[in-house]
Amino acid sequence: MTDTPPVAAPGRSVLGIDIGGSGIKGAPVDLATGLFAAERLRIDTPAKSTPANVAKVVAEIVDHFKAEVGDGPIGITIPAVVTHGQTRSAANIDHSWIDAEAEQIFEDVLQRDIYLMNDADAAGIAEVHYGAAKGHPGLVIVTTLGTGIGSAMIHRGVLIPNSELGHLEIDGLDAETNAASSAKERNDWSYSEWAPKLQRYYERLEALFWPDLIVVGGGVSKKAHKFLPKLKLKSQIIPAQLLNTAGIVGAAWLAADRLVHPDPMG
Repeated sequence: MTDTPPVAAPGRSVLGIDIGGSGIKGAPVDLATGLFAAERLRIDTPAKSTPANVAKVVAEIVDHFKAEVGDGPIGITIPAVVTHGQTRSAANIDHSWIDAEAEQIFEDVLQRDIYLMNDADAAGIAEVHYGAAKGHPGLVIVTTLGTGIGSAMIHRGVLIPNSELGHLEIDGLDAETNAASSAKERNDWSYSEWAPKLQRYYERLEALFWPDLIVVGGGVSKKAHKFLPKLKLKSQIIPAQLLNTAGIVGAAWLAADRLVHPDPMG
């Protein structure tokens, strides 16, 4: 594993854009540091969040940062499974994304190379290269606890995409039904009441994949001291560091890396 960032054009940052259910956020990223090179821009996600409508908003963000990023690649995250440029699912966005040729749609609107990826994968790669798991030589699983559970698996710095570990079946239900932070809020659980559900989830994750490190992200990770100490696991488990910057940072890193390691399957 190396912490050497992918090569960008000299003097240029790489633009990362993070598409969410309520907002679309973007910023140029300095890949040497993982820090934003300019203040982030956020625009509300269109009420009808179709690929065409979202692409228009993304174009606004790209135009806003054209001086910082030039004609370099752009990384875009989306809450969906993404395989070879196609979005295969849709979480908190319009169902017209399912099986859409999404990467091509963005490229047609933006007239430049883009790399589309799952949002949790982007957050995971950011934590491995710049955050809580920086320099870790083994198998890292990053989970984001939110409305659902996003996940990223990274082995020795290499991403295994679209892991979707929030959908592991536990006691006949998707794991995220009880272990996502939305379940805590929905049921008005205290951290002590929620912790056994997390314990059950992470025990199962551990038994199947035997990670060396688990990183816990999502907004609730800001209060990790209230629930992580209650978990008893064989793997080390720690809170994420990058929080709401992780998606943008990871998107930029992966977009630059794609120039070095293109997808041989298209």
